Amino acid sequence: MSLLPIFLKLDGRSGLLVGAGTVALDKIGSLLKTGLHLRVIAPDARPEIRALAADGKLQWIPRAFEPSDLDDIFLVIAATDSPDVNAAVYRAALERNILCNSVDDIPNCDFFFGSVVSRGDLQIAICTSGQSPALAQRLRREIDERLPAGLAPWLANIGELRREILATRPRSEDRKLLLHSLAYREPFSAPVFPAAEAVDTASSVSASDAVDTAIPIGAGGHQLMDCSETSPARVHLVGAGPGDPDLLTVKALRLIQSAGVILHDDLVPQAILRLAPPHAVVINVGKRCGVKNITQEEINALMIHHARAQRCVVRLKSGDPLIFGRAAEEIAALAAARVPFEVVPGITAAFAAAAAAGCSLTSRHSASNLIFSTGHHAASHNSAAIPEREDATRVVYMPGRNLSLLALQWLQEGLPPDFPCALVSRAAQPDQEIRYTTLAALGDTTPIAAPSLLIAGWTVRESSAASIAVQSAFTVVPR
Repeated sequence: MSLLPIFLKLDGRSGLLVGAGTVALDKIGSLLKTGLHLRVIAPDARPEIRALAADGKLQWIPRAFEPSDLDDIFLVIAATDSPDVNAAVYRAALERNILCNSVDDIPNCDFFFGSVVSRGDLQIAICTSGQSPALAQRLRREIDERLPAGLAPWLANIGELRREILATRPRSEDRKLLLHSLAYREPFSAPVFPAAEAVDTASSVSASDAVDTAIPIGAGGHQLMDCSETSPARVHLVGAGPGDPDLLTVKALRLIQSAGVILHDDLVPQAILRLAPPHAVVINVGKRCGVKNITQEEINALMIHHARAQRCVVRLKSGDPLIFGRAAEEIAALAAARVPFEVVPGITAAFAAAAAAGCSLTSRHSASNLIFSTGHHAASHNSAAIPEREDATRVVYMPGRNLSLLALQWLQEGLPPDFPCALVSRAAQPDQEIRYTTLAALGDTTPIAAPSLLIAGWTVRESSAASIAVQSAFTVVPR
């Protein structure tokens, strides 16, 4: 069953409650809060319901239900202790296209009551489609315990500022970004605006003043959107890791979720980009396989432009920004432009690939060194510096599709033909692939999908033999 969760405006409408016992009493409190004109039909009623009728808060008609009671009714709740009566109420409502809820009777329900957590105008409703109201109540209690008590005035301030912005600023992308930024200004546990109490009490601080105080407006009317309240950085060079959202750092996730502008590499997957807030401007500035739709100078200019427009910029790089991510050029450009920045490390592809292959990059027995290189420079080692037994694990980013030249260079350096190698494609992602081979056979290996990475070293043989018992080259291990 697929339900549409909606919140109904019932103020001034007419509703019918059939039954006036304990179950009915449980529903009356939430119904009266909505402003619904409530009529209760039942031969007898609890004293509490009689008292509400005497106070004019509802109408009680002391008799049995009749189908004509549904005339001019918007919705009806059947809450008697008789399944037959409840079913009759539902059938009569169905004939008249009136929404009906029969308490604890799923087949005779058009809608269900949610278990609600409220903070003023903020309402969070939990529904289990009638399967377990007790579970809904448990979840309501747990959510209620975790939500700060001050959300109601916080939301009221946002509403007042939103109305002020809509009334004073023309429709534009900047206005849209400003409206979205209200919800991201500060954590729920703290006052959203420095002048929040003043706005609540209608003192000398107006809603317009609060807008300018809480979200300063920069040159050109652009809003200042802080990714971090504790950092002056306007540009954040953020590592997105190997592509699995679960491998993002907590800080990277927070920055992505509060960014104004995201400039991302082509290799950053949609699963991570979907974490961006709805108002964020997301731009692909990737360069892959020699195809450059944008130059590094243009990327630098974009970062500086958006930062100077008072936007929070997240330069999102796959893996770690400081490892083959051209971070040095971007840092130099930002420093020259006097734009504050910070670097947020990420899990580099080498670590994800090694984890996927079950291979330690270092070993007390066979690898006390670790060499990171790219396919372009991987063949430039000085063979005179290579010991008789290679004591390093070599990690080659972007090794390319034709590995023959790389294999030949390493063999000429003196590495043995049986030097173990592992090719890892799309490490830590659902379609990850691993192929094991040797240096002698590396040049003949079937190309593996990009992005890929090569790990070579004795630790590959040790780990793969122990964990997955590689029997021959070209073994494919799906994730």
